[in-house]
Amino acid sequence: MKLNRRELLLSSAGAAGAVALGGTSAFAQTTLRYGHMHTPASVAGQSADLLAKAVAAKTGGKVKVTVYPSSQLGKLQELAEGNSMGTIAITHNTAAGVGSLYAPVAALDTPFLYRDVDHLMKVVDIGSPVMKKLNEGLIKSANVRVLYAFYFGKRHLTANKPVKTRADLKGIKIRAIPFPIYMAAVEALGAVPVPVDWSEVPTALATGVVAGQENPVNVINSAKLYEVQKYMMLTGHIVGAELVTINEKAWQGLGPELQKAVLEAGEEVRVASTRLMLDSEASDLAAIKAAGMTVVGPEDGLNIDEFAEASRAIVKERFSAQYGEIYDMIAKVA
Repeated sequence: MKLNRRELLLSSAGAAGAVALGGTSAFAQTTLRYGHMHTPASVAGQSADLLAKAVAAKTGGKVKVTVYPSSQLGKLQELAEGNSMGTIAITHNTAAGVGSLYAPVAALDTPFLYRDVDHLMKVVDIGSPVMKKLNEGLIKSANVRVLYAFYFGKRHLTANKPVKTRADLKGIKIRAIPFPIYMAAVEALGAVPVPVDWSEVPTALATGVVAGQENPVNVINSAKLYEVQKYMMLTGHIVGAELVTINEKAWQGLGPELQKAVLEAGEEVRVASTRLMLDSEASDLAAIKAAGMTVVGPEDGLNIDEFAEASRAIVKERFSAQYGEIYDMIAKVA
């Protein structure tokens, strides 16, 4: 009998659960598996390692976080599903990725949504009205909660030719994160969105399966995408945060004292990771230029207003009915 991916993950949950959900050893140490897709050198990868150190310090070694980077525990969707089912205790993902478990969360990754980075970080603070509402639904529907969120950067387009208007991307295949809001974002840029998991992006670019992709400068630099892409357009179409989530059973298994310690660790890492990403944006951009990638900005004729207008039209048509309440709440965050 053949099993689908979800059934296979469920069948493995019993075997992996003791570790993923915080099984204890003879020394009463709880171990939590943290799986993610990024390289250890990226800010997101460093952030996961920072959490492991902070949790160990805050809990006096009672809780150990073991980090598995570079999609060792699965691709984007598999990480989300494993987190929900408990085979992975902690992961980080885009809001759209977490939205695959509870759809309204994906609204946080809507293109051209935030006034600035400060607005984004106020919205994704777990104490904000927006996150309280989303977390409530996420816990109830998927057995997962957001521990904290850190700034992940502004997403920019890369390609092997300069792009200044939507017409420049007509018929061009651009990699999109395989979730609806990201597919729509790439379509708004004027391209043909092709869903490709991050683990397959370098190969897809090198072989011509797609002609470009979009990501923050830190990801572009740390993954050395300048080796397979010639131009980066400063579209800044999505200002996003990575949501760090924990399986609800693992969370409840910690108990109040350890929960408090883990939240304190998370707050430290949220601040440190956000600062690290903000600080890295300028240096990563400089490194990308030094590596030979040509950067195209508004001063070069990049028509961001055209991209924004097209994006808002698509969002209104496809997502306003589903996410309208969340959009209204986000707009009211001061």
